[in-house]
Amino acid sequence: MRKDSCQTSDLLASWSAGEEYEPRNAESAAVRRPGFRPPPLASLKVLPPVHFGREAVSTGELSRPSHSSNTRAINREVELNTQRPPPIPASGRPARALSRRCPPPSHARDAPPSRSPAPPAPLSAAATRSARAGSSRSMEPEEPRELREPGPGAETAAAPRWEEAKTFYDNLTSKKKPKSPKPQNAVTIAVSSRALFRMDEEQRIYMEQGVEEYVRYQLEHENEPFSPGPAFPFVKALEAVNKRLRELYPESEDLFDIVLVTNNHAQVGVRLINSINHYDLFIERFCMTGGNSPICYLKAYHTNLYLSADAEKVQEAIDEGIAAATIFSPSRDVAVSQSQLRVAFDGDAVLFSDESERIVKAHGLDSFFEHEKAHENKPLAQGPLKGFLEALGRLQKKFYSKGLRLECPIRTYLVTARSAASSGARALKTLRSWGLETDEALFLAGAPKGPLLEKIRPHIFFDDQMFHVAGAQEMGTVAAHVPYGVAQTPRRTTPTKQAPSAQ
Repeated sequence: MRKDSCQTSDLLASWSAGEEYEPRNAESAAVRRPGFRPPPLASLKVLPPVHFGREAVSTGELSRPSHSSNTRAINREVELNTQRPPPIPASGRPARALSRRCPPPSHARDAPPSRSPAPPAPLSAAATRSARAGSSRSMEPEEPRELREPGPGAETAAAPRWEEAKTFYDNLTSKKKPKSPKPQNAVTIAVSSRALFRMDEEQRIYMEQGVEEYVRYQLEHENEPFSPGPAFPFVKALEAVNKRLRELYPESEDLFDIVLVTNNHAQVGVRLINSINHYDLFIERFCMTGGNSPICYLKAYHTNLYLSADAEKVQEAIDEGIAAATIFSPSRDVAVSQSQLRVAFDGDAVLFSDESERIVKAHGLDSFFEHEKAHENKPLAQGPLKGFLEALGRLQKKFYSKGLRLECPIRTYLVTARSAASSGARALKTLRSWGLETDEALFLAGAPKGPLLEKIRPHIFFDDQMFHVAGAQEMGTVAAHVPYGVAQTPRRTTPTKQAPSAQ
């Protein structure tokens, strides 16, 4: 078949050049009759285009068929148009649309001459090469492929590919920001701007130059992100827990919800938003009060914990019955866990009421030990952060129900100055009566807490006494002071000047 195609190309090339065609082999020469001269080009009839597939073939242009299954129909149509006899069966070759060596049939010689259209233009050298290359390809129909039934291992082989596709799709969808949970369903953590970011320079400008210069400075630097503040690692750990919860409970809204609560002006909010986006934090709720106290909004947000660098605002929140603490930056940076939220609590005046501390203040340690022994089975009253521990325990149980107690991304610690033998039992029984527990309980019997906290490396440690807060700071722990109970110093009656960035 390829040999015949090449001969057809040679015939067309020699025809367009005005030369006599000489067949390449003896078989083709046998068809040639002695003394035969080809008719002039003007007497040949130009065939109409033959359509098949997407292309057309005419005497002036060669195109490759779109599919070889149309070969027989094309040959038949060419024969009818040229009124030529069918091809010789002995040759085994397909019928040719044009042949310079075949004489016209007798009925065609007897017919009156008809007007012929203009001859086709000669093929260029590039068209001739293209025709030869196209005609050299096989035009025989392809054999149909057999449909095979999938083998026994087909499903096993397809499973990894399906898993890869599913993983790829999950990665695409996971890049989308999740929806914020409803406040009434979430564990809401409200943080101030100075707790989340370091704003020491901005605070200095406000104190020395006033609010107008402070706002102008913030606008000029709104594309510069703030540096992370003391609450930043804590917030990142909350988001890590949310990620695990969404994997286990995609439709649940029982998550941490972080709200930025600040008395900054709204114009400063652009820099805060840019900083949050820079660090890829998921904080969608803002409360900017423009110099007014934001404490009145905390209950509307269903706040479970409020962290601020402003001690007066924290005291105001405690007086409103909201769990709150003044957060302090550590003296040195210490690496904390990126996959597990670790929260350490003092006992008295933090999780529990200040009942026992009042006895110590009034009657001394001996009376305190006797009192605790006598009331061992009587639960203590709740302290300001009992509700926050309860919220943490509720989220922990969601992991426990999946068999992930040991892999739970939330871990809680009780770090108390109580002694285990004389007063520790009442603290543990109080937690049990509330249906709560801590993962670890550390009774120090009055020893410093800083060295032990250095080993725990919590994201935050809550205590009601500044002595323990300062000790934790020195060892690199982010500590938060809970201003509650008899151990607190008398409040100042004259308020100090605070910057809008204090929140």
